[in-house]
Amino acid sequence: MATDRSRRRTLTLSVAALLTLVILYLTTGVGSGLRGAANLIVTPFSWAVNGIARPIGHFLAGTVNYSDVVAQNHKLRYELGRAQLKANEAWAFERQLTELTSALHVPFVGSIPMVTAQVTQDAPTNFSATIGISQGRDAGVLVGMPVVANGGLIGRVVATTPRGATVDLITDPSSIVGGVLAHGSTHVLVSGRGIDSGLSATSVPLSSGASPGEQVVTDGLRGGLLPPGIPIATVKDVTLTPGAASYNLVLQPDADLRQLAYVDVVLWEPTP
Repeated sequence: MATDRSRRRTLTLSVAALLTLVILYLTTGVGSGLRGAANLIVTPFSWAVNGIARPIGHFLAGTVNYSDVVAQNHKLRYELGRAQLKANEAWAFERQLTELTSALHVPFVGSIPMVTAQVTQDAPTNFSATIGISQGRDAGVLVGMPVVANGGLIGRVVATTPRGATVDLITDPSSIVGGVLAHGSTHVLVSGRGIDSGLSATSVPLSSGASPGEQVVTDGLRGGLLPPGIPIATVKDVTLTPGAASYNLVLQPDADLRQLAYVDVVLWEPTP
């Protein structure tokens, strides 16, 4: 028991001496000898504290630097996005300018007045190939009028509102357009087969001499729904069933029906 009390007394005195020296070390105006003695005791503790604090400081500095890098990365991504947006806008503007220029030059329509419209709904399928446009009855658009774009006939107006209209594309399975082979006077009925299958003409007389590459245009028969001479399609293939008395034609539309942004409605009313 005496030994335990002696150890506790010694430990208490040691701690008290350490605290006294630390206070002397931190207090100005003490003798250099005492300060030197305090340094001998305090320095190891100071080194230990610095050894622990220094890595923490580096870690905190690294955290701050990493945050700066992340912020700069976000800023660069933002600037890149803005540059890409401007590039896309320039491409879209150039495309619209090209299409509008094409729409203003439709030599096959002649002097028939037209109304330029923007495509507002464009989701044709193999079962229903229709689009919506931005001009309607207020602009003189009527049901049955032909619509052209991209160098050829694309369809006819099937419904109107005061400020809009619905166009049935020539590839719609319900579409039938009267045409004529450009090299002669053979009349054909051009039928839609779906947006992915193009057009066809059946029961074409063997005497027509139809061949791939030949163009089919609207016939413009008196009282017909379409004016004459509008390009419809080009013959892609000619098939003949053995023993048959007529050709079947596979046709490729002259107008690109998948790239429609602007169209022209031909203000044509059939003559009685």
